Parts: sequence; structure tokens; C-alpha cells
Amino acid sequence: MAAIEVKVPDIGDFKDVPIIEILVKSGDAVTAEQPLLTLESDKATLEVPAPAAGVIGKIVAKIGDKVSMGSPLLMLEATVGATVAAPPTEAKAEAAPPTTSAPAPAAPAPAAESVRSAAARPSTLAVDFSGVFAGPAARRLARELDIDLTTIQGTGDKGRITVADIKIAARGGGGATGAALPDVPTVDFAKFGPIETVPLSRIKRISGPRLHASWVNVPHVTHCDDADVTELEAFRKSLDDAAKADKAAPYRVSLLPLLMKASVATLKAFPTFNSALSPAKDSLIYRRYWHIGVAVDTPDGLVVAVVKDVDQKGVIELARELGALSAKARDGKLSPAEMQGATFTISSLGGIGGTAFTPIVNAPEVAILGVVRSRMAPVWDGKAFQPRLMLPLCLSYDHRVIDGAAAARFMRRLCDTVADMRRVLL
Repeated sequence: MAAIEVKVPDIGDFKDVPIIEILVKSGDAVTAEQPLLTLESDKATLEVPAPAAGVIGKIVAKIGDKVSMGSPLLMLEATVGATVAAPPTEAKAEAAPPTTSAPAPAAPAPAAESVRSAAARPSTLAVDFSGVFAGPAARRLARELDIDLTTIQGTGDKGRITVADIKIAARGGGGATGAALPDVPTVDFAKFGPIETVPLSRIKRISGPRLHASWVNVPHVTHCDDADVTELEAFRKSLDDAAKADKAAPYRVSLLPLLMKASVATLKAFPTFNSALSPAKDSLIYRRYWHIGVAVDTPDGLVVAVVKDVDQKGVIELARELGALSAKARDGKLSPAEMQGATFTISSLGGIGGTAFTPIVNAPEVAILGVVRSRMAPVWDGKAFQPRLMLPLCLSYDHRVIDGAAAARFMRRLCDTVADMRRVLL
């Protein structure tokens, strides 16, 4: 046998991540890609698999240790002739398991990547489960359904809490704190006519549970208003003409960079809209930075790219950065860092159409701005009706944090700022 020192592989930007589970003990025989340890930060659950088949030797890591890429974990006596898997270059997001009671499909073969990140996990319940014996899938599902793992008696090997235990608790068993949700009836559509089953894209498999968790956990209210963008659109066109004429590096200027600047100015005037509810849900965390998420329509589904420090950038810089991020999103090349850290999100359907919609709050954010297509409308100026370009804006917000009057004032301030961008300088 050949001795292999198993270390923490590349886990992206995560550092000092605590070890919450050690799934093996000295002397255990393991197969290649079998999970050995589980790490969990406040943003991701990560599994470290065996690089090859063999027998576990000395384990140097302990539960509770905080580790980073390259930290030694244990020794593995690899079986002679076993192929050592190449270390991954990047942690990848894994979709949450289904939560219905329909028969589960056969488990897939172990994934090739050695670390599976749940950065897109739909958790809104930030509770310390470090002493609970449960795997990443069970933890993700518990957070999605707002279930306290400490109240569940595991039925798995050595008392391990399984996905099945979580589902039972969600239906009212096991002493869980989360409310049970009724299952959608299972229908055999084939008996009514021909069907075709097409797998969801990876993006939709990841984002779907997160959207569902936000919709279930956040009491949504949507407030709509109209902004007069007549002058702003003329200004935007002049910027766009100059951008397209840039011979060195032509780019485009849409309405989004201007809306981002107006949003930040409004968020500074109403800081509650840039805050987050604390894990205990008894206080607000005011974030003194302004990172704006922008929903990007891609062939595989919606992706939110995050533009950092919008308050420190000009419209032209934002336009260039947005163009680059949007291109990366459509090519599926956004890094985890480029999709994390937003304090407020803008979802624009302006290029498609619509009159209004209810965007889902991207928890733990407390508000999101929806934008639809602008339209010409007669507006009374006190003496006569004038043709003005009006932009419908839709603000969805978390009613636990924001009340209706505050939302109405926020939207009026935002609409006034959009109508006269000189207010951004105030």
C-alpha cells in the first residue's frame, strides 16, 4: 500500500472552515470518492472525499478544527493499483434534494468533484448544528424547510439523521419546529397522452429550492410605482452612442447602471432596505457596503451576478463591468465570488415587456427591485397633458423588516432620483 496524506482541496475563497463531521475512523476501508469529512461555513457545506480506495490510517483532524486549503486531515493507505483522483480546481454547487414524498430515483454515482459546495443553498435558518450527526444533504433540506436538527432523532447508521428523517419531521413528526407543507399530488401524465421528460438545467436545480425557501420563509409584499425617465433616457442614449463609438473597446450603456446608482443613493437614505435580518430574527444587521445583484437571463436559466461597491464606481465603469459579467453568466463562467455578497438585487424585464410583476426577495436580502418596459404616457403637468416616458418599478420586500409606508417612501425617493439623476450627487 502507498501512504497518501489527505489535505483540504481547493475550496475557493473559504478559509478557516470548521470540521463538523468525521465520517470514518482509523482502520476503515474506503472507496475512491467516498466522503471522509464534512466542512461547513456560514455559506457552504463541503465534503472531502477519498482520493483513492484504501484503508484509513491516522486521523490528525478533529471535529471543531478550522481548516483551509492545504490543511492536513488524515493518512490513507491506498490499495495497490488504485488510481489517485486529481484534485479539483473549484468547488461546485450542488442542488438540494427533492422534498416531495414521491419515490426517489436511484442514487447517482459519486460526483467527480471532490468538494461539493452548497453556496446556492436555500437556507434562511442560520443555526449552529455543529454537534449534530447529519450529512450535507440532510442539513440543506433542514434549512430549506426551517427545521431544527437538534430536535430530530436520527434513524441512520449510528444515529445519523437522514433525508428521510427530515421529510418525516416536515410532515409533523420528530418534534421539528418547521411547519409541514402538503405534497403536490403525483399525476401519471402518460395516461392522458404522449409526454416527454426533460431534466432541469443545473442552474434551475440549484436556484429552484432557494427561490422556494425564500417564498415560503419571507412574507412578500410588492409595491409598484412609475418613474418619469424622459430626461434619463435621453442622457442614456447619449452615453450609449459614445460607448458604441469607442474604437478601442466598444460597449453598451443600458438603463441598469443608472438604476444601480439611483438605487444606491436611495438605499443610503433608507438603510433598512440594505440590511439583513439576524439569524435569531430579533435584530437587523446594517451593511455599510452597497453590492448590487443583477439578474441575468441565460439559456439555462436566471443567474444573479453581483457588482461590488457600486457607490464607488461611475456609470461608464458599471456599464463595462455589467457587460463583462453578463457575458460570463451566459457562458456559465461566473465564479462563486461573482455571485455572492449582494445587499440589494435588481431584476429587469425591460428588454422583453410586461407591466408589473412580483420579484422574489433574494434572502437574506430584504428587498428586490423589479423593472419592466417603459412606455409613453400622457402626464398632467398642472396645465396640460404632456407625453412622458414612464418606467414601471416594482419593489418586493420582507414585511418582517419593512412596512408599507416605508416601502412607499423608498419608491417615491427612488422615482424622484431616477427622474432627476442630479439627486445622486446629494
